[in-house]
Amino acid sequence: MPNEVLSVQNVSKVFDDGAQRVEVLRGVTLQVGGGEIVALEGPSGSGKTTLLSIMGCILTPSSGDVSVAGRAVDLQSPSELRNVRRTQIGFVFQQFNLFPALTALENVEYALNVKGHRGKKAREEARRALATVGLSDREHFLPRDLSGGQKQRVAIARALAGTPSVILADEPTASLDSAVGEQILDLFRDLSRREGKGVVIVTHDPKVRRIADRVVGIHDGRLDEAA
Repeated sequence: MPNEVLSVQNVSKVFDDGAQRVEVLRGVTLQVGGGEIVALEGPSGSGKTTLLSIMGCILTPSSGDVSVAGRAVDLQSPSELRNVRRTQIGFVFQQFNLFPALTALENVEYALNVKGHRGKKAREEARRALATVGLSDREHFLPRDLSGGQKQRVAIARALAGTPSVILADEPTASLDSAVGEQILDLFRDLSRREGKGVVIVTHDPKVRRIADRVVGIHDGRLDEAA
C-alpha cells in the first residue's frame, strides 16, 4: 500500500490469567494508508477495542508484527513505545476526556506538553489545531461551557496536535446527537484528506460508512472486509 502509516501483520492476542485462556485476536492483518479512513465494525466482545489498543501501542500482541509510520514497534522498549504514542498517534474517545479545569486551548496545549512541546511554540500549535477544527472563537472556554460537538472538536484538535501520522477514534459519535455526529464525521473526512492522516474509527454508528474509504468487520477476533 502506498504511503502506509499503520500496519498490523498476522496479529494475535491471548489473555491468560492461569485459570482461563481467551484468544481475543486471531491472525489479524490490516494496513492503513495516509489520507485513508477505515471504519472498524463489530459486536461487543469481537476484539475491536483490543485491536485499537494494539494499533495505538497501548497493548502488545501475543504474536505478529505492528508498524507505525514505517517503524516496527514490536521490538521497541517501553520508553520507545511511549514516544511512538506521543509523536505518531492521536487518540479520540467517546467521552472526550477533557480536563474540566482547563480551557479548550489549555487542553490542547497540555497534550503538546506531554509530547515535549513547551512555551510559545506549544501555544501557537494549540491555536493552530483549534483553528483546524473551527474553534478559534472558543479557545478560552471551559469544557462546561461547550456543547457536546464542540467538546469532541477539542478532543480532535488535541489528537491532531504534534502532527501524528495516525488518528485512532473509539466511538467518536456515540455521545452526540445525529446532526452533530454528522458534522464530526465530515470533519474527520476533511482532516484526513487535507492533512493526509490515516484514520481508524471503531464504531457501531452506520453513518461512519458514508465517510469511510473501507469498512472492515471484526467477528470472534477475525477481520473481514465489508461491502
